[in-house]
Amino acid sequence: MEELTSQLLVYLKGVWKYRWIALAAAWIVALAGWVIVYKLPDDYQASARIYVDTQNVLKPLLAGMTVSPDLQQQISIMSRTLISRPNVERVVRMVDLDIKVNDVKDQEKLVKDLMDKIKLGAAGRDNLFTIHYNNQNPKLAKDVVQSLLTIFVEGGLGGKKQDSSSAIRFIDDQIQSYEEKLIIGENNLKAFKQKNIGVMPQQGSDYYSQLSQAVEDLNKTKLDLREAEQARDAIKRQITGDEPVLLVDQSESPSSIVNVELDSRIEGLNKNLDTLRLNFTELHPDIIATKRLIAQLEERKMEEAKLTRYSADPGKNYSPMLQQLNVALAEAEADVASMNARVEEYNARYERLKSLSNAVPQVEAELAQLNRDYQVNKANYEKLLERRESAKISGELGSQTDLMSFRIIDPPVVSDRPVGPDRGKFFSIIFLGALLAGIGVAFAISQIRPTFHSQMSLREISGKPILGSIPMIWTNQEKVKRRKRLYAFGLSLLSLLGLYGVLMLKIA
Repeated sequence: MEELTSQLLVYLKGVWKYRWIALAAAWIVALAGWVIVYKLPDDYQASARIYVDTQNVLKPLLAGMTVSPDLQQQISIMSRTLISRPNVERVVRMVDLDIKVNDVKDQEKLVKDLMDKIKLGAAGRDNLFTIHYNNQNPKLAKDVVQSLLTIFVEGGLGGKKQDSSSAIRFIDDQIQSYEEKLIIGENNLKAFKQKNIGVMPQQGSDYYSQLSQAVEDLNKTKLDLREAEQARDAIKRQITGDEPVLLVDQSESPSSIVNVELDSRIEGLNKNLDTLRLNFTELHPDIIATKRLIAQLEERKMEEAKLTRYSADPGKNYSPMLQQLNVALAEAEADVASMNARVEEYNARYERLKSLSNAVPQVEAELAQLNRDYQVNKANYEKLLERRESAKISGELGSQTDLMSFRIIDPPVVSDRPVGPDRGKFFSIIFLGALLAGIGVAFAISQIRPTFHSQMSLREISGKPILGSIPMIWTNQEKVKRRKRLYAFGLSLLSLLGLYGVLMLKIA
C-alpha cells in the first residue's frame, strides 16, 4: 500500500511540474469544443396529439345486422404503417422537399432521414397518439407534422369506404355466379323429371317404402278376400241345407237360431238397452219396454224356426228366410268379386314396382344428388343476398357515421426555444474532457521527460547507494515569485471555470 501511495505521489508531482502545459491544453480543448458546440444549428421540435374515438351509439343498436370492422386492429395497423416509405414520400411532396432533390440518391437519403426523425408513440392511454419531428427549420417541422396528421386521418376514413365497396363488389360477383348455377340446376331438375316421369319417387316416400307398402296392401287384401269367400260359402251351405241352422227343436234357445232380419233388430235393441242402462235403472219405463220388445222378437224367432222344415219341403223355396239368404249370398258374391279386383290391382302394382328394382333406386339417387346440389347453391345464394344487404348497411354506417372519429387534441405546434442540441450537457462534457486532457498531456510529458522526486526513486533506478542530498534553499524573492506563479495558475483555472459558468448561464 505504501509503494502504491508513493508511486501515486510521484505521478502527481510529475503532473504538477508540467501544470502550465496541462492548463494550456485544457484551455485549448475547452475553447475549441465550446466554439464548435455553440455554432451547432438549433433544432426545433414540432409535435401534435390526436385521439381516435371508437365508441359509437349505433354499434350496439345494429349488432347482428352489420359486420363492424375490428377498429382496434385497424388503428394499430394505421399507427404502424404511418411512417412507411409511401407515406413519407407523400409527405416530401406535400411540403415541397422534393424541389431540392437532384437525383435518386438524394431522394433516398431525404426519405431515410425523415423516417429516422419522425417519431410516433402512445401518449399514456388507449388510442391517444403523439407525432414528433425535429428540424432546424421550425416552419418545415410544423408542416411535416401537419402532413402526417392529414395522412393519418385520410387513411382511417378512406380505408373503411374502400373496404366496404370492395366487399360489396365481391359479393355481387358471387351472387351472379350462384344465380347462373341455380338456373342450370333448375333446368337439370326439370329435364330429369320429364325424362323419368314414370319412375319418379312419390312425395314423402322412396322406392323401398312404396314396395313394402304394396306388399302389405296385397297381403291384407288377400286376407279380406279369404274372409269374404268364407262368408259366401257359409251362406251357400245354409241355402243348400248342408247347415240346417234354420231348424230348431224345443230344447234350442233363441240365441242359437239364425234369423238375419230378426237378429239385426234384436242386436239394435240390445245396444239401445245398454245405452239406457248407463243413464237409468232397471225400473225405468223405457228399459222395461225395450226388454218386453226383445222378448217378443225372440218369441217370434222361435215360432218362425218351428215352421221351417228341411229342403224336402215343397214350400221351402217360397220361405222368407230363403229369400233373405239369397239376398245375402248375392251381396257376398259381390264382395268377393270386389276383393278379387283389389287383389289383382295390388298384385299388378307390386309386380310393376318389383320390375323397377334396378331403375328406381338409380333415379332416386340421381334425383337426390340434383336436389342436394340445388339446395346447397340455393342456401349459399340466400346467404349471399343477406350478406350483401348487411355489407351495404355496414358501408352506409361507415361512410355516413363516425364509427371511428379523429380528434386533434393538440394541433401541430413548434416551441420558440429550440429543443436541441443540448448545449449544457455538451459544455459540461467538454469542460470535464478539457481538464482530463490537460492532466493527460502533463502526465504524458512527465513520462517522456522523467525526473527524480525522491532519494528512493533515484536509488531504485540507478542501483547505487545514495550518500546524501542537498536541499533547495528558496530566497524571499524566489518565494514571492513562486507564490505569484501559483496565484496565476489558480486564476487561470478559475477563469476557465468562470467561462464555463458564463456559458451555462447563457443557455439557461
